[in-house]
Amino acid sequence: QVQLVESGGGSVQAGGSLRLSCTASGNTRDMRCMGWFRQAPGQDREVVAVINSGGAGSYFDDSVKGRFTISQDSAKHTVTLQMNSLKPEDAAMYYCAARKGWCTLTATDYTYWGQGTQVTVSS
Repeated sequence: QVQLVESGGGSVQAGGSLRLSCTASGNTRDMRCMGWFRQAPGQDREVVAVINSGGAGSYFDDSVKGRFTISQDSAKHTVTLQMNSLKPEDAAMYYCAARKGWCTLTATDYTYWGQGTQVTVSS
């Protein structure tokens, strides 16, 4: 089994920044992909940014390109999402996700999930 523990999140005014971190533990062997999804009330869970291990590339949703960055420390099985220039529409529950295959954009492809951390952005 794999456990994902998230940290970060909170409340910020529009234009501000937040950083989310997620650390994987347990059977992390062959963990190729880690990243972040978000879910606003009444909406589907959507990809924000995901990153493949070993420099094999990352993906950002169009809505966050140029504002969010994702990085990973493969040795520590940690992924970090830096969120800048936050907008009210970025407010959601953010979930760390991981899978042993390469990254996809579909939430149902991910086996492992964190508990979620709330991001609130006030205008």
